[in-house]
Amino acid sequence: MSDGSYTSFIWSTVGRKLVIALTGLSLFLFTIAHLSGNFTLVFGGSMAFNAYAHHLTSLGPLLYVVEFLLAATFIFHMTLAIITTLQNKSARKEKYVMLKSAGRVSKKTISSRSMIYSGIIIITFTIIHLMTFKYGPGIKEGYVTVLGNENVRDLFRLVVEEFQKEWYVIWYVFAMLFLGFHLRHGFWSAFQSLGMNNPALSRVLYPLGLLFAIILAFGFIFLPLYIYLVY
Repeated sequence: MSDGSYTSFIWSTVGRKLVIALTGLSLFLFTIAHLSGNFTLVFGGSMAFNAYAHHLTSLGPLLYVVEFLLAATFIFHMTLAIITTLQNKSARKEKYVMLKSAGRVSKKTISSRSMIYSGIIIITFTIIHLMTFKYGPGIKEGYVTVLGNENVRDLFRLVVEEFQKEWYVIWYVFAMLFLGFHLRHGFWSAFQSLGMNNPALSRVLYPLGLLFAIILAFGFIFLPLYIYLVY
């Protein structure tokens, strides 16, 4: 496939759906890994969490490569999803009056109809989250702790301070609820876009997507609530 035909395929309806599906599943796996690492806040305390965060920053150039790939995946997913949604809206001749499930066949739910809105909330959350923690105060601002014989960033202290703010906890919980809505439909529809849409497989993937959505959403919700109530 030439570069021109490859680009044309990516921007075609089928190509966009495939890219959205693959990037969505990649972000889904990242979400699982991110939540797993964050749970060192609960089971490991300050030393374990700061060691985990310092290990990531110690990856050096490899970390930059991973962050670049993650950012590119996020941007591709977001851009193509917005384009597809806008085109679908413009092509639709009749608007729906009621929001309700269309049953087992179409799998149209509030989650599926609100994908663009939950996506926008997740984008907003991600930007605020990065500015607060990744690009927030560090060693120069006094957030420092000793790990072994090395001074490292005390990210644990920053997390605890932020999660002592009621408004931030409420915003975090609100955003994670919408993450759950997004994952509920996104997980199942990704496999459907990849051609795995036979009835037998759908009967497994659809409830599995709901289960994953609940586990991940409430896993992320648990963390700020735990820190707010315990620390």
